[in-house]
Amino acid sequence: MKKSTVMTEGVIWKEILFFSIPLILGNLFQQLYNTVDSIIVGNYIGSEALAAVGSSSSIINLLIGFCIGASAGAGVVISQFYGAGDKNGLKKAVHTTVAISIAAGVILTVAGIALAPVILRAMGTPAEVFREAVVYLQVYFGGIVFSVIYNMSAGILNAVGNSRRSLVYLMIAAFSNIVLDILFVIVLKMGIVGAALATDISQLLSCVFIILYLVKSKEVYHVNIKEIRFYDNLLSKIIRIGLPTGIQNIVISFSNVIVQSSVNSFGAVAMAGFAAYIKIDGFNILPVLSFGMAAATFTGQNVGAGKYDRVKKGMYVSVGMGVVYTILTGILLLTFAPQVIGVFTKNPDVVGYGVYIMRYFCPFYWLLGILQVLSGTIRGAGKTLETMLVFLFSLCILRVAWIWGALAIEHKLDWVMTAYPVSWLVGAVLILLYAWKGNWMPGRRKKDAAMPLSS
Repeated sequence: MKKSTVMTEGVIWKEILFFSIPLILGNLFQQLYNTVDSIIVGNYIGSEALAAVGSSSSIINLLIGFCIGASAGAGVVISQFYGAGDKNGLKKAVHTTVAISIAAGVILTVAGIALAPVILRAMGTPAEVFREAVVYLQVYFGGIVFSVIYNMSAGILNAVGNSRRSLVYLMIAAFSNIVLDILFVIVLKMGIVGAALATDISQLLSCVFIILYLVKSKEVYHVNIKEIRFYDNLLSKIIRIGLPTGIQNIVISFSNVIVQSSVNSFGAVAMAGFAAYIKIDGFNILPVLSFGMAAATFTGQNVGAGKYDRVKKGMYVSVGMGVVYTILTGILLLTFAPQVIGVFTKNPDVVGYGVYIMRYFCPFYWLLGILQVLSGTIRGAGKTLETMLVFLFSLCILRVAWIWGALAIEHKLDWVMTAYPVSWLVGAVLILLYAWKGNWMPGRRKKDAAMPLSS
């Protein structure tokens, strides 16, 4: 198995595509965790339990999103050190990243368990699903530290071009999750607790495997347990680059909490339909995020090597891949919409809501493809504050303002769902404008600095 990929040489589209494929498969297997939970919960426990899992998902994404986004800062720093061939800087960045993941995982575990009832109540979760949603969320957060450590460790491997190894561990975890779901929910009748516990154990497996690999590896990104600490100069650099992306993810997740709260006001059946489709939505969006991650790694390594023309070419290639993928999957999902939603539940009303919601998402995913992949390229150059501002305005401020304003005029689900394509369109336009006119490319910045001032 190839242990790392230097993306500063070779055919650009091949480097990006072959690096992206394990990322796509890995993200899809990770999405399989909660999807299997939802399928089994919806079919063997009931639609109210499915609604409880669905209402918990937005909160889970809210808290995890910050740490995964922050790990992007580590990925940019590590990829730039790797591209530049700076082994000492790379070593310190890797150990600082592991230290961040442990600290963040512990904080998230405590916060998630303590705040679950408060947040669910603030979201207006209906009484009939509130108790089960709290239980599911608290059990899930009991194992969140394993997910955080795994994801940030996978970020280390991705930054050096090794996207295959983490895929293997995710496959093991995903299949174990299926087996444990069947055992805990169907055989042992443990209900919603069994579904959450199955996910916790599966995340523990992926965490243990990836840490053991990093510790035993002889590569430059090897982890020495005794050297795990916060290296001051790199801690501040990782935070400076990663914090905007972490904030970006948390505000997007916050806007999704607002959306979930709005959907909750339409009752448990609408909640279940939305929960079912959001799982499918993950299978479509995660590959787009993978192209964005590949673009960030490609850009980081080539910026480190000073190959700025190659960065520009890679940007066009990765955005093209994201757009083509989203158009194809959008068509496919719309064609088989009833069958896809029907996997989660046999309740015709829930299926109807799921199909209805799908029609607001699928035709417009290509806009999200432009936004996510292009922002990945810009993040790889270290410009994370600017991408955060684009996401903050389009996917949070605009989306929330749209929903609150529209529902104040007319309480109709159409207005809630329309917020998604509108916010994607605005975000895509803004990121395109910044990519065209912004001072984010290192080569462009140096060229501009060398130009004499006009009189």
